[in-house]
Amino acid sequence: MKAYISYFKLKFISSLQYRSAAWAGVATQFFFGFVYIMVYVAFYESGGKNLPMNLSQVVTYLWLNQALLALVNQFTRDPELFKLIREGGISYELARPKNIYFMWYFKVIGQRLANVTLRVVPLLVVTIILPFPFHLGAPESIYHFLFFLLSLGLGALLVTALTVFYPIVALRTLNEKGIVNIMITIADILSGIVVPIPFFPKPLQVISSFLPFQYISDLPFRLYVGNVSLTDGVFGMCIQIIWIIILIILGNCLMKKNIKRVVVQGG
Repeated sequence: MKAYISYFKLKFISSLQYRSAAWAGVATQFFFGFVYIMVYVAFYESGGKNLPMNLSQVVTYLWLNQALLALVNQFTRDPELFKLIREGGISYELARPKNIYFMWYFKVIGQRLANVTLRVVPLLVVTIILPFPFHLGAPESIYHFLFFLLSLGLGALLVTALTVFYPIVALRTLNEKGIVNIMITIADILSGIVVPIPFFPKPLQVISSFLPFQYISDLPFRLYVGNVSLTDGVFGMCIQIIWIIILIILGNCLMKKNIKRVVVQGG
C-alpha cells in the first residue's frame, strides 16, 4: 500500500505545478456557471411551475458543479497513461512488481484532487458573496453538509474507477477516441453535469438510478441543497459503495486480461 500512496503523492504534487492552467479553468468555470444560471433564472422567471427544485437549490447545485468539476467530471484523462500505451512505455509498468490497475487508480485520483485543490477555493469564495439569485447558498443543515462531504468522497472514488477504464480500453484498441468519447458523453449526461437529474423525464430518471453516473455528483450536490433526504442519502451512499466495489473488481480483471495480450508499441 505504501507504494501506491507514493504514486498518489507523486501525481498530486506534480499536478499542483500547473497553476496557470488552473486559473484558466477557474475563469472558464465562472463563465459557464453564469451562462447556465442565467438560463435557469430566465426559465424560472418565465413562470415555470411544479418544478422539482427551487431556483436557489438549482443555482447552488450549478455552482457546486463548477467548483468541483475537476474532481467529478467524466472527461478528465491522464495523457501520460495513453502515451505509455501508444509509445511502448507500458513495458516499464509491466516490469514493476505491482498491480498496474491500482498504480493507475492512485495516479488518476491524485491528479483529480490536485486539480480541484487549485480551483475550488477561489470559485467558492467569489460565488458565496455574489448577490441573489446568483450566489452559492448554504447547506440545508449541518447533517446534510456532512453527508455531502461523505458522498462527495465516495463519488470521487467512483469517478476514478470509471476513468481508469479509458486507458484499459486503449490497451486493446490503441486509439481510445471512439468508444471512450461515447462513454464520456453518456456519463456526462447521466451524471447531472449538463442538467440536474430531477429535471429528467421520469423514464430516464429510472434508467439513471440503475447506472453509476448520477451517484458521482448529482447525489452529493442534491444532498447539500436538501433536495435529497438524509435517509435517501444513506441509501444512495450504499449504492455508491456497491458500484465502487463492482467497478474496481471489473476494472482489475479487465486489466489483467488485457495485459496478457498487450502488444508493446515503439522501439
